[in-house]
Amino acid sequence: MRIAVTGSIATDHLMTFGGRFTDSLVVDQLDKISLSFLVEDLEMRRGGIAANIAFGMGCLGLDPVLVGAVGEDFADYRSWLERHRVDTESVHVSELRHTARFVCTTDQDHAQIASFYAGAMREARDIELAPIAERVGGLGLVVISANDPEAMLRHTEECRTRGYPFAADPSQQVAWMDGSGIRQLVDGATYLFTNEYEAALVEQKTGWTAEQILERVGTRVITLGAKGVRIEAQDEPSLHVPCAPEERKSDPTGVGDAFRAGFLAGLAWGMGHERAAQVGSLLAAYVIETVGTQEYELGRARFLERLGSAYGPEAVEDVAPHLQCSRP
Repeated sequence: MRIAVTGSIATDHLMTFGGRFTDSLVVDQLDKISLSFLVEDLEMRRGGIAANIAFGMGCLGLDPVLVGAVGEDFADYRSWLERHRVDTESVHVSELRHTARFVCTTDQDHAQIASFYAGAMREARDIELAPIAERVGGLGLVVISANDPEAMLRHTEECRTRGYPFAADPSQQVAWMDGSGIRQLVDGATYLFTNEYEAALVEQKTGWTAEQILERVGTRVITLGAKGVRIEAQDEPSLHVPCAPEERKSDPTGVGDAFRAGFLAGLAWGMGHERAAQVGSLLAAYVIETVGTQEYELGRARFLERLGSAYGPEAVEDVAPHLQCSRP
């Protein structure tokens, strides 16, 4: 199954604050908030939700098609992604704007304050999916992750019109899009990815109950942070998959993207939801153990060892024939 991943492509500027943000917040003065935090270090990394997902899929041995808009400063990043099996031929290059930038500060409790410069991402609305599908011989699934809102709506509508199965992954855009826009993004999706907070926000803004959402999407995949992931489908019992144990905690940025990459890889390999979620959860553990969203390295033997330790030998038997890491 060939998967196209649409969404943001960005560089991440990641900083660490040694204290707690909450110690500087005065509840009855939040309408006048004006704060700065002295950070201890700065890491400049490759990122963007679509690029992170595609990178993770490539590390597992797939050949995802990345779809998004960047600036002319993308050359080095393009080479990096292509070395990790990501098809970048359908990435649009702007002549006017820089590649998007994500700036994030994380405190000692792993709370985060972030801002995002869209830049060239605004031109993603000009990208048509049909020529991409024709170039690669068809699309088994289109992932519509956080992006220029007009691009997200265009890609969703094109998927419906042309019959491409799609996964809705609105992520941060849920916070400011209105109910009408969110309903357009969600309706008809094969998969709907959210975290627990976003799931509640989708219900609140659309006015749909959880049951009504399940009538409009094939499957809801709701990540629960340290509690794992819950998967819901119509007329099926809810499925819970616990997190894979991490060896250390370094930075949570990109953990959700890595989970999606692993989950999508499992689907592409023809696996069920439980096994796909286990692959996603383990890949997410690799990300939380590193600073940066694409700085982890996968070794096939170690990945399978950790998978077996977390989820048992049957998981290893199912995944091993498909896993194609660049390192043994």
